[in-house]
Amino acid sequence: MSDGVRCMWMRGGTSKGGYFLGADLPQDPAARDAFLLRIMGSPDPRQIDGMGGADPLTSKVAVVSKSARPGVDVDYLFLQVFVDEAIVSDAQNCGNILAGVGPFAIERGLVAAADGETPVSIYMENTGQIAVASVCTPGGAVTYEGDARIDGVPGAHAPVPLAFRDTAGSSCGALLPTGNAADEIDGVSCTLVDNGMPCVVMQAADVGATGYESRDDLDAAAALKARIEAIRLKAGPMMNLGDVSAKSVPKMMLVAPPRGGGGITVRSFIPHRAHAGIGVLGAVSVATACLIEGSPAAALAAVPGGARKRISVEHPTGEMSCVLDVDDKGHVTRAALLRTARKLMDGMVF
Repeated sequence: MSDGVRCMWMRGGTSKGGYFLGADLPQDPAARDAFLLRIMGSPDPRQIDGMGGADPLTSKVAVVSKSARPGVDVDYLFLQVFVDEAIVSDAQNCGNILAGVGPFAIERGLVAAADGETPVSIYMENTGQIAVASVCTPGGAVTYEGDARIDGVPGAHAPVPLAFRDTAGSSCGALLPTGNAADEIDGVSCTLVDNGMPCVVMQAADVGATGYESRDDLDAAAALKARIEAIRLKAGPMMNLGDVSAKSVPKMMLVAPPRGGGGITVRSFIPHRAHAGIGVLGAVSVATACLIEGSPAAALAAVPGGARKRISVEHPTGEMSCVLDVDDKGHVTRAALLRTARKLMDGMVF
């Protein structure tokens, strides 16, 4: 790889990372992971010798390939490159990086662009589920300019709506892997839920927090983080995830009553650092927990009526609105969110 590898660096939602064609990376997973650690500059808290931004949210990779699956345009493998550990994980999905997959696929010629808007169906290899991204393509070319705004990203950009179907249990085998609306772990009532992202949802007050702390305050709260990690390590096997001590899932979600007119307030750990906002699929899982009778989240949430429920998930840098369709039994059948993306660099990475 001394001559470099073709790569597009993109912001997807509130994350940022490298987008690669699958054929451009080493096919051996160990060689691929070693290369990705090197180009990110991991392990190093500053990632000074690589492209990473010293934050899990800016140390991410999308591997995209033309799909052979019927009705699917591209396959997408998400890889989380740890910052200060020599770990590359495929144990989770990433809905923010997903926002850049459609534009990237069109720019690389994997999908032919229509005039106006181009739907791109994406098979998410991490979880075996399909998402459809709608990409703005006026005149048959991708544009990143538009008037859509999302919290956590300055300015306005072209909208990239993402629709998810059948995400329940994508990593854990069931929406509620224990079958319970709530399980008690270390004296704390938790909902173990997976609607696209395995999450442990608990009331912030039950672990000694308010749920309204800043990211910096949470990252400095060593005793709180230790208590949350102890719960996470016990939740992993209960969620069919096995030993999660070296895994980036499940995510830990501290919820509190909404303060900004939304549906729920959340502080997310991913899993050892506080999130500046909340991940896309993490928001879907939290919003879903708000609809589960008897869950810690449902006890605090403001949930609208009707079969289509818009739940605004408030987080440290704003809110993320999830639109959930439910059937006559109250089960979530479809989730949709609005994201944006922007191409930052296209060239060779070494």
